[in-house]
Amino acid sequence: MTPLLDLPVITLDGSATTLGELTAGGAALVVNVASRCGLTPQYAELEQLHRDLAGRGFTVIGFPCNQFMGQEPGSENEIAEFCSTTYGVTFPMSAKVEVNGADRDPIYATLAAAPDADGQAGDIAWNFEKFVIAPDGTVVARYRPGTKPSDPAVRAAVEAVLPT
Repeated sequence: MTPLLDLPVITLDGSATTLGELTAGGAALVVNVASRCGLTPQYAELEQLHRDLAGRGFTVIGFPCNQFMGQEPGSENEIAEFCSTTYGVTFPMSAKVEVNGADRDPIYATLAAAPDADGQAGDIAWNFEKFVIAPDGTVVARYRPGTKPSDPAVRAAVEAVLPT
């Protein structure tokens, strides 16, 4: 199995990279996102967390997904425009991916195997499920969609793996 950080990512602008290049040797919060979801306002908190900790070797990485009630129907350009103009998003975003099923992106195949605080692993439940990734590519925490990025547990998990 390919290490998580070596897995490919196509960004919203069509550039090919890897998860490791997007994290630049730091910690990350990987989130499957959608523009037309009741949880979409979490973008504001994701951006705030990104801005607060970017100087310490941290990034949020958004993975748009249309698998949950068609809540991310737009093109990559429409997604980029929405995120930029509505929430001022500056963190990296991938092109749309599948997070569950036969066509699941390889990154999400790895992430889905990580358990949450209750020991539950498996399919992504909904938009805005969050994974804290250490600089070495280890998945250290999983938070279900209802857990906001501003939750103290999320911040503590991220800060625990920030590079020194």
